[in-house]
Amino acid sequence: MLRKGITESFGAAIHALNTTQLTDGVINRSKRMMLDTLGVGLLGTRTAVFNKALTYSQLFTSEERSSVWGRSETHLPPHYAAFVNGIAVHSMDFDDTWHPATHPSGAVLPGLLALAETLPSRPSGLDLLLAFNVGIEVQGRLMRFSREAYNIPERFHPPSVVGVMGSAAASAKLLGLSPAQCCHALAIAASSAGAPLANAATQTKPLHIGNAARRGLEAAQLAQIGLEGNPDILDMDHGFGVYYKDYSPSAMAASGAFKWILEEQDVAFKRIPAHLGMHWVVDAALAARAKLQNTIGGFDLSRIRRVTLRVPPSKYVNCPVPVTEHQARHSFQFNACSALLDNKVSVASFSEAQISRPALRELLSKVKVETPPDNQPSFDKMYCEVEVETEQGQSYAARCDTFYGHWRKPLSQRHLVEKFSVNASSVLCTEGVEGVVEVIGNMERVRECSVLGSYLRMTSNPPEQLHRVKI
Repeated sequence: MLRKGITESFGAAIHALNTTQLTDGVINRSKRMMLDTLGVGLLGTRTAVFNKALTYSQLFTSEERSSVWGRSETHLPPHYAAFVNGIAVHSMDFDDTWHPATHPSGAVLPGLLALAETLPSRPSGLDLLLAFNVGIEVQGRLMRFSREAYNIPERFHPPSVVGVMGSAAASAKLLGLSPAQCCHALAIAASSAGAPLANAATQTKPLHIGNAARRGLEAAQLAQIGLEGNPDILDMDHGFGVYYKDYSPSAMAASGAFKWILEEQDVAFKRIPAHLGMHWVVDAALAARAKLQNTIGGFDLSRIRRVTLRVPPSKYVNCPVPVTEHQARHSFQFNACSALLDNKVSVASFSEAQISRPALRELLSKVKVETPPDNQPSFDKMYCEVEVETEQGQSYAARCDTFYGHWRKPLSQRHLVEKFSVNASSVLCTEGVEGVVEVIGNMERVRECSVLGSYLRMTSNPPEQLHRVKI
């Protein structure tokens, strides 16, 4: 019996995986990911980058139409709905992060929901959960083909590479493609992969997620009508291997001892809308501030001589004087100083007024960044220390090894639902917010997953009345 190639094994597994293989642990974790993704996506529909993408996407029409989240009357061709909803998810860098490093959910869920609305087969909630987890699993396996992928990225943004492949796999699963078609979907998607890290901290970075969702969906639909790519795309150094210097692929089996990667490796959920690394520095800064306040009774900027940050080396999150919200979301310095000044970091911290205030600029001028050799650029191993020195020579330091929300210290279900509710209520009415929570919470029992779209369109302004849809 001939041994299957790597790509062939992926195509066979994507086709063969079934709902009976979904474990309770994977179902629960993926439902949390879906809820968080929808919440940050709804909040993201208020951003400038989303609205620019929406204006552009409304130039296109088709007979098939899918919902735009948080817009009661706006529909787009499925690929463009996936595009703008994916952009919304990453527009504030508030979406989940996995290990090895990528944003797994935003690349997959927008395409699946856009596709589900157009399918005559009316996929169930369990169908959606399976396709979603296939898309997540493919991303996880591809990242494990390289040790380089375990570190904070240096050359390209991972969702633009593994995300589009995950989206293609998930869409192929929901479409019920054959094993050969699944292989071709991956090959087609690979030719849409890649985005340079130079576009991090700009309005273009959210497009990496939107493009992954859109191009993955397109790849699966092109494969469905017979378009072909290289059937060995994952086997070759000059195939998918071009993205990694130490590429070492392995086969994917869908039977026997199959285990979902998500079962063993959970995601991190963010408490602030910023690059994941900022969570360490914010928590360390808040702890250092508390020590200073307990001793001298408050945080007086005029008494601060220097602030030292000890962080892992990473060029794209080292932004000494950010001018835009996107730069601020990728700045150790900004997030540490915001936490020290305000005793918190929140959605409002990244407004133009907060970024440009004189007190913040003054404190930024006192920041020194150090990169200790033992501080590895990995979301699984990094730490952050913040030391505040006063003009009187006193020093107050704190270190964060694991922030609340990291996979080692996961957000409670109550706090996750609270995060979703706060984010979603900025756009949806109460019935819409509660409806999404209910549908996601019961997703494995939902008869038609497209019911979710009804709640995602229940906007609070203008007020609308929509009867609760049976699930």
